[in-house]
Amino acid sequence: MIKKFIDKLLGKDSSSAHGGKHRFGKREEVPASVHGIDPELVDRRAADVVRTLKEAGFEAYIVGGAVRDLLLGLKPKDFDVATNATPEQVKGLFRRAFIIGKRFRIVHVVHGRGREHEVIEVSTFRAYLDNTAIEQQVSGNEKTSRAALAGMTHAVDASGRVLRDNVWGPQDEDATRRDFTVNAMYYDPETQVVVDYHKGIQDAKKKLLRMIGDPATRYREDPVRIIRAVRFSAKLAGLGFTIEPKTAGPLIASQALLADVPQSRMFDEMLKLLQTGHALATIAQLKKLGMATGIYPLLDVVVERADTPFVQAALTDTDRRVGEGKPVAPSFLLACVLWQDVKTGWDRRLAQREHPFPALQGAIDDVFDQRIGDVSGRGKLAADMREIWVMQPRFDKRAGTTPFSMVTHLRFRAGFDFLRLRADVGEVEESLAEWWQEFQQADEARRQDMLDQAREEQRARQKKAQPVVRRVPKPAAPAAPGSVSTASQRDEGVLPSDGQAAGQDERDAQDFGRSSDGESGSAPKKRRRRRRKPGSGAGEGAAPDAGSGPAHD
Repeated sequence: MIKKFIDKLLGKDSSSAHGGKHRFGKREEVPASVHGIDPELVDRRAADVVRTLKEAGFEAYIVGGAVRDLLLGLKPKDFDVATNATPEQVKGLFRRAFIIGKRFRIVHVVHGRGREHEVIEVSTFRAYLDNTAIEQQVSGNEKTSRAALAGMTHAVDASGRVLRDNVWGPQDEDATRRDFTVNAMYYDPETQVVVDYHKGIQDAKKKLLRMIGDPATRYREDPVRIIRAVRFSAKLAGLGFTIEPKTAGPLIASQALLADVPQSRMFDEMLKLLQTGHALATIAQLKKLGMATGIYPLLDVVVERADTPFVQAALTDTDRRVGEGKPVAPSFLLACVLWQDVKTGWDRRLAQREHPFPALQGAIDDVFDQRIGDVSGRGKLAADMREIWVMQPRFDKRAGTTPFSMVTHLRFRAGFDFLRLRADVGEVEESLAEWWQEFQQADEARRQDMLDQAREEQRARQKKAQPVVRRVPKPAAPAAPGSVSTASQRDEGVLPSDGQAAGQDERDAQDFGRSSDGESGSAPKKRRRRRRKPGSGAGEGAAPDAGSGPAHD
């Protein structure tokens, strides 16, 4: 206001200072006959929030990406509302409304309960401020300046990054604050009029993603806009959208600004890239823009492994589920991406003769420390990922009570989907996944039959895996000089053949100690020689013949 007053005293026209253009864009009200938005695609609860605010005497519009998607004939996933009411005024109009955030204060209006609830995000029009003003600058950055920001409504660091922005202003300034022209339009569901300040409708028809203002300056104000540019370009690439060259030009040079963004915020933005139904398109866009590495370490791992069969299957499955309106969990996708690290660490520990279960837990801990670090929400995320991984070796145990406890586990479905992907890429047998697919849907009688069958199959595998012990026959005794070998006797017909002599050999072996295969065995046992008593009738020193029988009295 002071700057405008001084410009007026000096005879300066703000519009002429900008080449005859309106500084904050020219307001255009586009009717339904021109924009063609289908009112049936508008969320009823978002329309109710707009109506409540208007009935209380405030301006209110659906804003942002929802309007863009409506223009393109898409059903928006989220609906945001912008108004000139302050957060406190908004909160007072709704029974279940909560003011959140310090950096940007907004209101969450909650409809419904449980899993069916929906949150409508309501923001207040913000003023466009000159972020180069020295009196607004604070030391530090977004990571370290919380104490310095206490009590401030607007502040930036030395590089121009906006650290806090809670100064309310008119709608045209709020539109100029926003990032892309196609995200800076306002839709009134009651009058069906679209308010456009920066030719967003024209850019939507041209399928062009264009930054409002100077792109390099806007990236400095909020480096996360770099990631948003990639996300929107990937999402809209399927519709034929391209990034304006001036908007894409400073992306790589501005990438270093992301180093000062808190890890928790970067982690959330990375998940948005991967869980909006365009994960594969996002990775392709990162490579196309030359930004495959350097945004976030964990994202680098995803891009690096996106071409491996397992991770590619996980990304494809995530895109499919989002497209079908099904929920997706970040724990599942990250468990797929980092499974290679867990498996490698587990195998290394097993090679060091660690017990399997502690070895797996230790490998998981190492992966969390190396890959995820300390981010907001790691506790629950880590617990879910750990349960998915620990389930995998338990799927091999199809006996006792293990299968019954598995199917009642809270994370069984996620663990089974993980097993299913492993089977799809050939990491485990397809029959294992099919068994668990049938078991979870079978009745008690069928489950018992399946367990009995699995037990018999396991016994058969164990029996087949046992080594076969074969007895080695004893070597034949050397023949006496001048004797004829047994084989020669058989050849000449003196002895019966092997088949004819088999029965006789066994009988002879009992008496003479021969082996049952027909070869000569040990010699017949010698009879014990009875010791003669002295003076029993034989001459002194006389002894019976070696082959004679017992002596007679």
